[in-house]
Amino acid sequence: MNTISKSELPRQVVRHILMIAIGPLALLNQFKCLLDIKGCEFFSLQVGPRRTDISQNGYDHTIKDLGKMVANFSDTTSAILQLDLVISVDTAIVHLAGALGKPVWTLLPFIPDWRWMLNRSDSPWYPSMTLFRQKELGGWNGVFQEIRLALTRYSQR
Repeated sequence: MNTISKSELPRQVVRHILMIAIGPLALLNQFKCLLDIKGCEFFSLQVGPRRTDISQNGYDHTIKDLGKMVANFSDTTSAILQLDLVISVDTAIVHLAGALGKPVWTLLPFIPDWRWMLNRSDSPWYPSMTLFRQKELGGWNGVFQEIRLALTRYSQR
């Protein structure tokens, strides 16, 4: 078991943000607009074949790869509990973060899974979750503009 210890996530006056970009590489590239927000450090728990997308596309200097230390959901839980915020598309990670009560921002496509309902930015199942929705099919730019503004505000608290 690869336990992620607190010493691996240094505590400073920095927001520790988990970013998961499962899906097309174009979506990972959308996250780039968040990486220069002051006061934020970014981590990834991406596992499997997509884990290398971060280093292969030159993000390894700004997104720390914790995925190599994750063997199971216990490891994932350990990492999430040390973060300030989780930002991800709809994955098991957002459900886990929501169940743990950690702040989590979930990026949803224009036609989301039924559980996210429509026309709302909250989740009745996870009070700590905020939903960021595409306004049109394939419209990730608007979603990331909203997240950039929200994260800038969040980092200044």
